[in-house]
Amino acid sequence: MYISLCEQVAGVLKEYTGREDVLLVDGGEHADLASTVAFAMAKEKRMAPAQIAKEITDAISDRLLKDLNIRTEATGPYINFTFEGSYCADVLKAAVKPGYGNLPPKSVRVVLEHTSANPNGPLHVGHIRNTIIGDTLARCFRKAGYPLEVEYYVNDMGRQIAIVAWGIDRQHADVYGPGKGDHLIADVYIEANKHLTADPSLTTEIDALMKKVEDGDDEIIRRFKGPVRRCLEGFKETLAGLHAHHDRFVFESDFVRNGDTSKILGRIGHMPEAVHEETLALDLTKYGFEKKYILRRSDGTSVYAARDIAFHIWKGRNFDRVIDVLGADHKLIGRQLQATMDLLGETVPEIVFFEFVSLPEGSMSTRRGTFISADELIEEAGRRAMEEVTVRRPELDEEARKTIAKGVAAAAIRYDIVKTIPEKSTVFDWKEALDFEKQSGPYIQYAHARACSILDKAGEFPHCYEIEGDGEIALAKKIARFPKVIDQVVTELKPYLLAIYARELADVFGSFYHAEPVLKAQGTVRDRRLTLVEATRNTLKEALETLGIDALRAM
Repeated sequence: MYISLCEQVAGVLKEYTGREDVLLVDGGEHADLASTVAFAMAKEKRMAPAQIAKEITDAISDRLLKDLNIRTEATGPYINFTFEGSYCADVLKAAVKPGYGNLPPKSVRVVLEHTSANPNGPLHVGHIRNTIIGDTLARCFRKAGYPLEVEYYVNDMGRQIAIVAWGIDRQHADVYGPGKGDHLIADVYIEANKHLTADPSLTTEIDALMKKVEDGDDEIIRRFKGPVRRCLEGFKETLAGLHAHHDRFVFESDFVRNGDTSKILGRIGHMPEAVHEETLALDLTKYGFEKKYILRRSDGTSVYAARDIAFHIWKGRNFDRVIDVLGADHKLIGRQLQATMDLLGETVPEIVFFEFVSLPEGSMSTRRGTFISADELIEEAGRRAMEEVTVRRPELDEEARKTIAKGVAAAAIRYDIVKTIPEKSTVFDWKEALDFEKQSGPYIQYAHARACSILDKAGEFPHCYEIEGDGEIALAKKIARFPKVIDQVVTELKPYLLAIYARELADVFGSFYHAEPVLKAQGTVRDRRLTLVEATRNTLKEALETLGIDALRAM
């Protein structure tokens, strides 16, 4: 409903102004929708934006009100649009149905890559922002109707993996015994690096392993593959604890064995931008890069970048939209990859770059002394959530409290990380993340649980969609925006917009609940307010699940 009216308003504005950039934005407290097109037209028309806004409003207001029940008015330089008539009733009819917010199926095939950490140790706190941003985007794309594949690109033949394979042999390590595989691999990797630091000449043995694996030595490939898969087992367990899932694990070595890497190096080698020295590189100065983009070493082995290009060519030829989620430390290679794909005439990936998340100093200790693993963060969040739930619900048995605490812990981590604009670094705040009363994942879960409680107490009631009063209308209109938020997330690749929306909806519901009696109301007033509560509950449920958070019925 909201999206449809936005599109129709845009059509009327485009028709009248002759412009494509009619610039529609959320009208906030003043209206359902607003246009800032008057600002864009001021220079060419040599008129004040406020005068242009009034001129446009006078010209289109009768048509919009008559055809669409949209009241139009100029407020200074802004053109405000307020949706009237049966709008709120139509919103509630849609919002009480399962799957509210689902958008029509699309034909554009999307591939989204996220996390893709090297399998040489457990995922750490720095990795999980990648995971949560990527998984939230994936959920939004699916809700928006896109056919989607979520991929994890496995570096199974790089230097780190060579060090692990070398370390296993040197230490006679058993990485297949009891314990979580990624942590066992980390022990080997850390110990191996100590030996390499003490005796740098040993790096020639690592180089030899890397050469053999690229040459297709079956025994060395086996020695690389085993620990990689063992580490991935641990990753999958950690990702499950964060409610994140990948459809496919794609192995870097596949693009060497199938000849794709060799083909792309041959193709690049004949390009005018190719630089043939001891190495093979690309000159990307016309894209603003001073340093050459190295793709093949002097010993003839390909570097990670070359295999990544082969991978992205494969993605671009199998999907219509290619999206990567990368940390800020990958900005250079990410931009170089985009430039190279453009130079090759292949699909250029869209990249969501993010800054890093950290923990307050002294908030946790690490067993390793070098990093905090994601497993430790999840475990600590669970412990703190259990404490909070026990204080709030001491009457529940331990199993019930554990179930709630598990959902609350994942909500605390996921929401606290995704709510921040990716380009901003953030510190994970334990107190804020687990606060049931403020801007947190558990706060939104609590709003959902409250709505469930109201409906459980109410029993059966007839739906009534004809609402009245500012509080009821404000809540219905906030519910109406949910599908548009999903559309905006996938268009702009901004998952934090959904996090902000869910918290705002919980806020508006709280204000409504405290100001308007629901269960104590009588007759049709009670029915319409319960209908609003049901629509809110369903919208919160859909929003929470799209954020990868459990919509708990009780807390």
